[in-house]
Amino acid sequence: MKLSKRFDNQFAEVVKLIQQAQYNAIKNVNTELVSLYWSIGGYISRKLESAECGDAVVDQLATYIQIKYPKFKGFTRRGLYRMRQFYDTYCSNKIVSPLVTQLSWTHHLLILSKTKTDEEKELYIRLSVKENYSKRELERQLDSGYYERVMLSKNKMPPALTQINPAMANAFKDTYVLDFLDLPKTYDEKDLQQSIVSNIKDFILEFGKDFAFIGQEYRIQVGKNDYFIDLLFFHRGLRCLVMLELKIDDFKPEYLGKVNFYLEALDRDIKKTNENPSVGIILCKSKDDEVVKYALSRNLSPALIAEYNTKLIPKKVLQKKLHELFIVNELDRGLR
Repeated sequence: MKLSKRFDNQFAEVVKLIQQAQYNAIKNVNTELVSLYWSIGGYISRKLESAECGDAVVDQLATYIQIKYPKFKGFTRRGLYRMRQFYDTYCSNKIVSPLVTQLSWTHHLLILSKTKTDEEKELYIRLSVKENYSKRELERQLDSGYYERVMLSKNKMPPALTQINPAMANAFKDTYVLDFLDLPKTYDEKDLQQSIVSNIKDFILEFGKDFAFIGQEYRIQVGKNDYFIDLLFFHRGLRCLVMLELKIDDFKPEYLGKVNFYLEALDRDIKKTNENPSVGIILCKSKDDEVVKYALSRNLSPALIAEYNTKLIPKKVLQKKLHELFIVNELDRGLR
């Protein structure tokens, strides 16, 4: 039987209900599974603390389940130790523990295996819940050193940004990894712009899912002249327009003048009355932090300078930079 295309619209609501019910069912199964592993992890943790049981309890439990209930999958020695690690890691954290059932077991295994500190784990749990990450999306953020890049960015946000809204310090990063761009060996700014638009889904994953794409070469008119903003977004959480000026070379102070002009035009002619002042990002291939510091020291506009990498930055490099920043901060505190 051949169905008419008109049924697609006629029955779209029913299909949406079915899909939502299927999603809810899968989500509920994941919640129950994670809750089960949490409870088993707690049981094992308490037994291991008991002098009469000791380490043998894990091997004994794994063997018992495999022989007595062979249809129960995942309860091997390794699996049980993972459940114990899962429970011990978060049980004393009153902020994180209520969030654990909002992620799948696969998400938790990724976070447990690819992070070191409790602070790092907490960030990825919060981020995954907030952004509703798939397994692939979470894995990409872990591999790209999202945590290290966020921590390295915290002390580099211009005061003009955080004065508008303190939440802006967490909305932007100092370095973005655009390894998904299909760029030729030599490229210009138009190539970079078009490649970002062609890969907008991955770009928004890197920048944050609160970013909504408005357009490229966005036209603004000032006087009798037309000007074009490379990329324009709207940030739902911050409720502001965010413009991107793309550069394929090192940051130069004169770039700020152009961005300030665009921000003024956006706020006067495009921004709605219930929205916050617009934000400008100059996204450069590279930048000298000292030059950036000087350029922004007297700049009153909410603009920031970030750099992009077209390849994943080795996590060891990011971790080394973060460690160096920690030492510098500790020395600063000691001198005060």
